Amino acid sequence: MAEKVLVAWALGKHEIEYRWVNLEASAGRVMVFLHEGLGSASLWRDFPERLCRRLGLRGLVFSRWGYGASTPRLPHERWGPDFMHRQALEFPPSFLAALQIDPRDRQVWFYGHSDGGSIALIYAAHHPDALKGLIVAAPHVLVEEITLESIRKARQAYLQADLKARLARYHSDPDSAFFGWCDAWLDPAFRSWDIRDLLPRIRAPILAIQGYDDEYGTMLQIEEIARLAPRVELLKLPRCRHSPHRDQPEAVMEAVERFFHAHGWMGGRGGAPAKP
Repeated sequence: MAEKVLVAWALGKHEIEYRWVNLEASAGRVMVFLHEGLGSASLWRDFPERLCRRLGLRGLVFSRWGYGASTPRLPHERWGPDFMHRQALEFPPSFLAALQIDPRDRQVWFYGHSDGGSIALIYAAHHPDALKGLIVAAPHVLVEEITLESIRKARQAYLQADLKARLARYHSDPDSAFFGWCDAWLDPAFRSWDIRDLLPRIRAPILAIQGYDDEYGTMLQIEEIARLAPRVELLKLPRCRHSPHRDQPEAVMEAVERFFHAHGWMGGRGGAPAKP
C-alpha cells in the first residue's frame, strides 16, 4: 500500500507517493526504483517485489514530483532541459533523508528505467560513493532522433487518441506527467542534452539493459555507457521494446541476479547493520 512523505527541496515542498516491497528483508539493503518519463510507482506493477524477493533485499518504489499520486506539476510550471539533472541532484538526498535512508550506513542500489536510468547515472556520477551499484534499463545518455520522433507520436496519441485515458490509471493528474515530460524533451534546447561527460566519474558497477526493438532509443545508448564508464556489463535483449521489465521480465531478473552474484551481493554478504 502506498504512503506519502512531505519532501522539501529546491523546488518547494511536495508530497511524494512511495511504497516498500519485501519488507521481510534487512532494512540495511535497499534497491530504489526510478520510473520512466511517463511512469509512476503503480506502473511498475509487481516487478519490484518479484526482483527484490529474488535478490533478498528491500525495495523502495516511488513516484517523482509531477507523477502518480505525488504532488502534480502546476499547469504553468514548465520543466527545462535540466529537469533530469534537477531530479537527480536536488531531490534524492532530501527524499532519502525524509525516509531515514543514509547511503553511508546502508547498502543502496538504484534501478532506473528510461529517464529514471538517466537520473540514476547523473546521481551516481555526482555521488560516486553513495551507491553499491546500479541497473539502468533503456537509459538515455544523449538525444537520438528516434527518441524525439516517438515522443512526437506519443503527443499526437495523447491529444487525439486514448493515451490520456490510459495514463489516468496511473497518474492523478495525467496532464502534469505527460506535458512535463513531453514539453521538456521537445524543447529545441534539449536537442543538445548529453550526459556522456559524466560517465567516467561513476565508480559503482553498472548493468545496462537495452531492447533491440526499443522505439525510444538504439543500442548506442548503452554502448556509450560501456565505452565511457569504468565498470559496465551489457544486456541486449531480442523481442524487447522500451520496457525490458515488462517485455522480458525473466531475462532481466536473471541478469540482475547474475550481476549481484558476480559482485558478492547475494545472501546478505557484506550487509550493513539493519535500521529499524
